[in-house]
Amino acid sequence: MVLKSLFGMMSSDLSIDLGTANTLVYLKGKGIVADEPSVVAVREGGRGERRIIAVGNEAKLMLGRTPESIRAIRPLKDGVIADFEIAEHMLKHFIKKAHKRKTLVRPRIIISIPSGVTQVERRAVIESAYTAGAREVYLIEEPIAAAIGVGLPISEPTGNMIVDIGGGTTEVAVISMNDIVYAQSVRTGGDKMDEAIIQYMKRKYNLLLGESFAERVKIDLGAAVVENGNEKMEIRGRDLGSGIPKTMTVTAGEINEALSVPIGVIVETVRSTLENTPPELASDFLENGIMLTGGGAKLRNIDKLLNKETGLPIVIAENPLIMVVLGCGRALDDPDLLKTVTTPGR
Repeated sequence: MVLKSLFGMMSSDLSIDLGTANTLVYLKGKGIVADEPSVVAVREGGRGERRIIAVGNEAKLMLGRTPESIRAIRPLKDGVIADFEIAEHMLKHFIKKAHKRKTLVRPRIIISIPSGVTQVERRAVIESAYTAGAREVYLIEEPIAAAIGVGLPISEPTGNMIVDIGGGTTEVAVISMNDIVYAQSVRTGGDKMDEAIIQYMKRKYNLLLGESFAERVKIDLGAAVVENGNEKMEIRGRDLGSGIPKTMTVTAGEINEALSVPIGVIVETVRSTLENTPPELASDFLENGIMLTGGGAKLRNIDKLLNKETGLPIVIAENPLIMVVLGCGRALDDPDLLKTVTTPGR
């Protein structure tokens, strides 16, 4: 008991948005203290041994650029932990970074999870956090965290609809009275968009792009609705026929075509959620509209496309990338809210 109290005094509580693409960390009383790619670089030895050599920004620079003995690994896939051991090391890294490398810190941690995860996937997150040094673990569903971060009145008996487009998943939820009334989680997000661009270039031009370059193409040229189909960008990849590096030019219209499938999945999920929302709450959307958060909300004209498809006002959060971790942090700062919107992980 004394030891537990000692650890409590030495700890500073954290909230973590453990994302497929990026991990963000909120330190109680300090705000957001880390925002780095969810990537870990590992040197592989004999007998299956793995040694961590870089995490976050430094590791992402190694994607596609390492010798055979070094692998840059994304421990999360489609919003859930795919590599338990590497996820644990990544969490340890971010916990230590938040607490300036102090080793005796055992914080309470809130971690956001997709609303559609299984019990096994929940357990993987909880066990990783405890093994990484957490004293207590709480889970919060991403749509609720994002809604709190934005400042939606989720405690009131009104309909609040949020669409959180992350790297691995898109969460679409209707929230009222601090709980999810209806939600859908699809494993389509920024990563699927990058993959769609890679596959399109292979299929149409026999050109192989790296993951990082495909992401850059999405950011610089991607759009849900194309206003200037002739807007161009020079891309570099490897010709699959000759094996030689090749440079060519693509248009915004082509990238829009490449993104049509993952964008279509997101639109259909929003429409399906609207169809399954109780009419009393759905009527609130005419006034309140739909809130967009997550990195995918920064895709150009995604709001225009959703407005066209639903006829409802679409609002993009001011800083959509940080809304989930900000919501987790606000729950951490409010004990009553913490009890209401989180699930203790034991």
